[in-house]
Amino acid sequence: MREEAAIPAPPHRVAVLVLDDVLPLDLGIPAQVFIAVPGDPYRLTLCGRTARPVTTAAGFAVTVTAGLEAIREADTVIVPGYAPHRRELPRTVLTALAEAHARGRRLVSICTGAFALAAAGILDGRKATTHWKYADELAARYPTVSVDPHVLYVDEGQVLTSAGVAAGIDLCLHLVRRDLGARTANEVARTLVSAPHRDGGQAQYIKRPLAPEEPGVTLAATREWAVARLHEPLTVPRLAAHAHMAPRTFARRFVAETGTTPLQWLLAARLDRARELLETTGLAVDHIADRCGLGSPSNLRLHFRRILGTTPTAYRAAFAATAQPDPGRARITTAAGLPPSPPPPPQRALARRR
Repeated sequence: MREEAAIPAPPHRVAVLVLDDVLPLDLGIPAQVFIAVPGDPYRLTLCGRTARPVTTAAGFAVTVTAGLEAIREADTVIVPGYAPHRRELPRTVLTALAEAHARGRRLVSICTGAFALAAAGILDGRKATTHWKYADELAARYPTVSVDPHVLYVDEGQVLTSAGVAAGIDLCLHLVRRDLGARTANEVARTLVSAPHRDGGQAQYIKRPLAPEEPGVTLAATREWAVARLHEPLTVPRLAAHAHMAPRTFARRFVAETGTTPLQWLLAARLDRARELLETTGLAVDHIADRCGLGSPSNLRLHFRRILGTTPTAYRAAFAATAQPDPGRARITTAAGLPPSPPPPPQRALARRR
């Protein structure tokens, strides 16, 4: 590792644009996530057209401490949802967003905040999402935007958009994972009592409700059981047996609860485990492939390349500040390879920002 990599990076400046009638929960999500990151690597600023109290959609006011100059100084700009989202936004606001994008800053929206990015021309020619209730409207008003109404969030590299409310938590944790690695993101998720990782491609909402004759039934215990056994062969029949269900019933209920299939969920969990091992240990890649249940080093590299857009070695170089010695290898029979999800673009660690 080069000597300069040991020099602490300056705080990453995050400007949260507070528009009139901002949705309070959307506003609170980035603040809560980023202040929970250990070591204070983010510097959060609430900004608006001017520094003033701004009334939220719930009727109470939030004090905004900076004007649009904060957008010009920010590394990441986040636009929470606001109501009504159909209104015309001030030209000064749209210009500030467009200029930030032109300077290569990271632009992020939560829920109907996507309408602001679209109005500024930032989503032109890109894939994006918003709350499923308003996705058709976003697509109709901005036909150059490829709107996906089904996913939790979309990562286009410099521009990221999310669906409503809880999906904003998933997106902000995804940003922390991009910037600082899986271990830090998982630690923040535990602090927030949130799911550590929900892939952006998961569904926004449950299409079929859980069976009314089984109120309160959940597969959370089976998912927790599986996370503790990622190194073992885990099949749908084995997961279903733990949940005391028939495999087909289990698979349907799993999709209803999580928005993804059991095998896709297992792949995401195994990759998350592999990322933590790369960040926190000196284990060789073949040992890590064993421990996270991906079998061979080639299979691990394949999924890293397809899903994360990088290699295990490059990921470790970016995120492993100190690797611990190999505590010993445990030979484990693993499951077969799992089908990959669509790849996001390659990302770089925040700690390496210049």
